[in-house]
Amino acid sequence: MTLDFEYLRGSIAAIHSVVRHASCPENIFFHFIAAEFDPASPRVLSKLVRSTFPSLNFRIYIFREDTVINLISSSIRQALENPLNYARNYLGDMLDLQVDRVIYLDSDLVLVDDILKLWNTTLTNSRVIGAPEYCHANFTKYFTAGFWSDPVISRVFRSRKPCYFNTGVMVMDLVRWREGNYRKRIENWMEIQRKKKIYELGSLPPYLLVFAGNVEGIDHRWNQHGLGGDNIRGSCRSLHPGPVSLLHWSGKGKPWVRLDGGNPCPLDHIWESYDLYKGNLIKHQSFPSAFANFFEYPSYLF
Repeated sequence: MTLDFEYLRGSIAAIHSVVRHASCPENIFFHFIAAEFDPASPRVLSKLVRSTFPSLNFRIYIFREDTVINLISSSIRQALENPLNYARNYLGDMLDLQVDRVIYLDSDLVLVDDILKLWNTTLTNSRVIGAPEYCHANFTKYFTAGFWSDPVISRVFRSRKPCYFNTGVMVMDLVRWREGNYRKRIENWMEIQRKKKIYELGSLPPYLLVFAGNVEGIDHRWNQHGLGGDNIRGSCRSLHPGPVSLLHWSGKGKPWVRLDGGNPCPLDHIWESYDLYKGNLIKHQSFPSAFANFFEYPSYLF
């Protein structure tokens, strides 16, 4: 997971949900990616996580934003241009080589099931990632008319049957990722995007270009996404039909913002049950002292 000041409240709730429902929380190791120049330094973030979850196994890695800043193009929502959104592209480089498999999770979600079930996903036929696929979605809308009218670049999907998938929940084989140099493949599409606008939606489309049609399909229960509405209005949405193991507030509307504003959506109250936030952060206080008692310690977890 990424860890930054803006989404910190969401990250803490997500961590809480993972360990709360885990059959063996002591067997979970969190790899947190923090931006080099975030308002809260990695050292402060580490202290906060440790004080909130004293028995949590984790490590914080520093992501240098200049690694990707020159590859990022404008998006339909400014939040999607945050360099930390692209940190998932560099997990194979940042994490130790002995880390051969990870589950990537966004910060705006909660689990209501044991993450071990997701971890046990088998990636068949040398697939690199697994994620819930949505083949009924209108795949063409994720790319511009200029992309589809270009006979050279649009043929990337010619030998595949691509389906939309959300990159906020992925099982990733880092051995295959490194061997296939998938970081560079994603960067190549980002470079094309800088020269010729072929998509609008931030860090997602390069993953569709590289992986769509070759993703290990995972049950939809593991990413009930879109609960934050669209990228413009952030309106309320209901769950998709079927069982639920993970709720994901992708889109503009975040549950902590709507709850604080007094206009929550019905499903935001599920997220609220994992929220450990205790009060307002004093903006002009130094970060170490301002973070004191920022989150309550869920003593029943460990």
